[in-house]
Amino acid sequence: MQVYLDNSATTPLLPEVAEAMKPYWSEKYGNPSSPHSLGVECERALTNCRMYLAQLLGVNHQELIFTSSGTEANNLAILGFAYNQRKPGHIITTSIEHLSVLNVMNHLSEQHQWQISYLPVNKQGLIDLKQLEAEIRPDTCLISIGLVNNEIGTIQDLASIGQIVKKYNQQQQQIVLHVDAVQAFGHIPLDIKKNNIHLLTVSGHKIFGPKGSGLLYCDHKVRLQPLFFGGGQENGLRSGTENLPAIIGFTKACQLAMEEYNSRLSQLKLWYNQLLEHLTEIPDHFINSPTNGSPHIINIGFIGIKSEILVHFLEAKGIYVSMGAACSGRRQSISHVLQAIGLTPEQAGASIRISLSPFHTRDEIEYAGKIINETVNEIRSIYQ
Repeated sequence: MQVYLDNSATTPLLPEVAEAMKPYWSEKYGNPSSPHSLGVECERALTNCRMYLAQLLGVNHQELIFTSSGTEANNLAILGFAYNQRKPGHIITTSIEHLSVLNVMNHLSEQHQWQISYLPVNKQGLIDLKQLEAEIRPDTCLISIGLVNNEIGTIQDLASIGQIVKKYNQQQQQIVLHVDAVQAFGHIPLDIKKNNIHLLTVSGHKIFGPKGSGLLYCDHKVRLQPLFFGGGQENGLRSGTENLPAIIGFTKACQLAMEEYNSRLSQLKLWYNQLLEHLTEIPDHFINSPTNGSPHIINIGFIGIKSEILVHFLEAKGIYVSMGAACSGRRQSISHVLQAIGLTPEQAGASIRISLSPFHTRDEIEYAGKIINETVNEIRSIYQ
């Protein structure tokens, strides 16, 4: 039996999504910018996708920009905003953001003289809201927060963060709130307007949609500079012929995620609790994920076990987990997220990330729990 437990890295394409995309590869292949009937048909499909997603998110369709990934959407949100400012300012983010945010911050700091404040987190991965407010300065113009952490599953208090931003904006501060919702969308409730979000990013392949698809919401009051130039597609912010098959698939995946939200969430919680029960039976374990985190991520460590060895032993037995974020999983470096929550290098190096799907079966979860338990004991018998 094979059990794929790396769904935070990517998810398999759902059959319904693949079916929705199928005609747009070789039948409805027109360029949406072309004036003839084949192009117009594709332009209409593109517009329908944008209109549907706008309704789903409770925003205006003109505020949605299709991208190639969550990474591109994060870059466009942060760099696009920064490049549109008259002079460098101050940004607040956290120490546990995805690298598509942290590396952008490094770039702005090193190459463009922006001032960046990195909020520390507690052992649960949560920022201190009082510290967030204390970091706000007169030149603070952007706050960038990941709603759900991709390695440990921490859910930040977005409602309170949004209220802080709203309070300062009512005082004419003009702070823009960017939310990386790549790991949040489809897993927890999300209300853009209620939480005073100005920029929000989503990725298709985290919700059983196609790779190469992403979305940026940009409030109509926020001005961005494009990162590259061409034919002016996507309101001039993302030039290049739209990847219509991916957009169709992305939209279908979003539709299914919302229509099946309650049932998926129920299944995720069931599998989370069932697997965690098996994992906590293993001696000398430690849980890195918060108890009230997202139900699709379990980060756990086993004393004396190197995560790299455990991952490959499990792979040989058909169990697929990861050592952390896929973007850095092959690097021999300690996770910045696990360091930020206070783990020692030894503890971080002994931790694995298990990320669940609502489409698992009970037999898969039982098998995974059994095999992980047996494999930890096997490794300990060999190396100790």
